[in-house]
Amino acid sequence: MNDKKVLLHVCQGTGCISGGADKVFNQLNELLDNSDYNHNVIVKKTGCHGFCQQGPLIVVEPHGFFYTKVKEDDIGEILKSLEPDGNPVKRLFYHEPLTNQPIPKYNDIPFYKLQTREILRHCGDIDPEDIQDYISIGGYKALNKALLQSPENIINEVKRSGLRGLGGAGFPAGRKWELCRNAKGDIKYVICNADEGDPGAFQDRSVMEGNPHSVIEGMIIAGYAVGAQKGFIYVRAEYPLAVLRLKIAIEQAREEGFLGENILDTNFSFDIEIFQGAGAFVCGESTALVRSIEGKRGWPKPMPRAHTTEEGLWNKPTLLNNVKTFANIPLIINNGAKWFSSKGTEKCKGTAVFSLTGKVVNCGLIEVPMGITLRKIIYEIGGGIAGGKKLKAVQTGGPSGGCIPADLLDMPVDFDSLKEAGTIMGSGGMVIMDEDTCMVDVARYFLDFTQRESCGQCIPCRLGTVQMFKILDDITKGKGRKGDIDLLIELSESIMKGSICGLGKTAPNPVLTTIRYFRNEYEAHINDKKCPAKICAM
Repeated sequence: MNDKKVLLHVCQGTGCISGGADKVFNQLNELLDNSDYNHNVIVKKTGCHGFCQQGPLIVVEPHGFFYTKVKEDDIGEILKSLEPDGNPVKRLFYHEPLTNQPIPKYNDIPFYKLQTREILRHCGDIDPEDIQDYISIGGYKALNKALLQSPENIINEVKRSGLRGLGGAGFPAGRKWELCRNAKGDIKYVICNADEGDPGAFQDRSVMEGNPHSVIEGMIIAGYAVGAQKGFIYVRAEYPLAVLRLKIAIEQAREEGFLGENILDTNFSFDIEIFQGAGAFVCGESTALVRSIEGKRGWPKPMPRAHTTEEGLWNKPTLLNNVKTFANIPLIINNGAKWFSSKGTEKCKGTAVFSLTGKVVNCGLIEVPMGITLRKIIYEIGGGIAGGKKLKAVQTGGPSGGCIPADLLDMPVDFDSLKEAGTIMGSGGMVIMDEDTCMVDVARYFLDFTQRESCGQCIPCRLGTVQMFKILDDITKGKGRKGDIDLLIELSESIMKGSICGLGKTAPNPVLTTIRYFRNEYEAHINDKKCPAKICAM
């Protein structure tokens, strides 16, 4: 190595910290304080790099070396490698699973190389607690650019981009902004829905931990576009690191004049407050979330009174978007609608961020173009099925999503294709299941979650999900009866038609898709009292 400045990017996301990355970071600084190398080596904390199962992670720049599963005992060797005649620590490189060949640089690793990282681009290379790092990569340029235009121009640019809400519903973002802009009222609000409640989903958390200013800048631009004066970030209290970094980012943005009165010497004033949710899954629904901020019970409003753009927080027009939706806004303003719409499909533009988990070789956080196939995600980015086993199904959309069978591997991943297959995008969870998975047990697992999380307001959801869970539980225990499959379908249809909010309307998805694609497993449990995957005890 030469004697130029060396930058050590140490992942300080929740995943790496849980593996001891905070101790690695502290050990690095302690040794540097007591060595002769501190004038050449700079240690920087970053957010999540995405490759969570390989953490704790360190990236050495400008060389691009990628060190995995770093321990405190490795620090001395890493620092020694930074000497002028030092060599990289090869044993800490990522090793390709099939050949066991080391891959020194992160941009050569298939997990990263095959992604299209836009929202996540800087989560692993800037300090989320230093606004100057964000400014150095062009942060808040989009805000300055937006304030020199009319609100209508900003909304039209978002509309032309084709951005759809990335919280799961996929409603056109620009159209929602326009509705809020045109809604009558002198007081308006902007809310960021960071209540990421799906089991196995952690992409919103990682964006807030790794690049909180991107979300804040997007919210400020949205506030200007729709005519709002105040914003709220509704984040679950179970995300303490995200909350901490959001607080730091908001305070720094105020100090720099990006938040508060007369932003950047204009007549526009806007501020943001953090509201910590108590963890109720139903509060991810827009009207329940609004009621929660108001200090009320998180009960969804029945349609048609569920349009927050007209009657939202404290009955004022309110724009509510997801973390990733807001994080896309600075990218669109800086690069243009045409740039954004060049990625994705005709109807689903841009990229999608997924938490890739389950029985796949490479687990972690990925960002891919809308329309990419499941096959490419699982076998190229994900490295295939762990243990060399066969793929059985992919579950998307969390407990409100459905299970896609292996024979649909070449279907594109976007809002419309997933809906056609019986599932949803959701907040971006993607669970890979191998041949040893019992699909009846999977349906039972998710129904157990949704029946516990039902707010209890409407009878179809409150009682119907409990009935469905009881039937599924009996089936997995060898107590299934003829007619149970038809009964599950009938209950599903009733719950979806009669429920007030999206929780009830989507809760049956895991059951309906497993029956649709894996009916033979239900029949084996009921008729033969056998679990083909040998998971259920009968």
